[in-house]
Amino acid sequence: MTDEPTSSVDVVERAAPVTLRRRNPTRTVLEWVIILVVAVGVSFFVRTFAFQTFFIPSGSMEPTLMVGDRIVVDKLSVDFGSINIGDILVFKAPPTENCGGPPVTDLVKRVIGTPGDTITSKGNTIYVNGRPLAEKWTHTEPLGPAIGVVHLKANQYFMMGDNHSDSCDSRSWGPITRSDVIGKAFLRIWPLSRFGSL
Repeated sequence: MTDEPTSSVDVVERAAPVTLRRRNPTRTVLEWVIILVVAVGVSFFVRTFAFQTFFIPSGSMEPTLMVGDRIVVDKLSVDFGSINIGDILVFKAPPTENCGGPPVTDLVKRVIGTPGDTITSKGNTIYVNGRPLAEKWTHTEPLGPAIGVVHLKANQYFMMGDNHSDSCDSRSWGPITRSDVIGKAFLRIWPLSRFGSL
């Protein structure tokens, strides 16, 4: 009896062919529709309740905001926070606003007085509750139109442009109310050369 020669043989198992399942076209379209609806919904929510961008059309806030700047406004900071002197607000144009030029729906100005304050001016100095207002932000002088004696009631805010002598503001159309406020401007996003916080 002779022994047969043995050899090591590598056994290779053939893998079963992979069959790719075709995606249902209707399902794919439905998935994309859901994605788009969610994206639009999130965008609408953010724009309506959180953040919104605005374009600056006039020079009333120069040199802080220049014509053509784009800013981002935080709406939640007004809904859940406080409004202080020095804040830059975007708000609905008062019905009595009639400063010439094309009609506008929204304005941007700086808070000079808050509820309970008494505002007035003498020369180029603004007085809040009898004390000179320390304007720590950039602004232009002279003051321009004077401020009479204004007593702010609950929920009223006195607004002025940083370009004091060339701003149509609360000196012309009176204080605004908190319900008119859209949000606080906190970031300049355009032009990129002027990108930064406000």
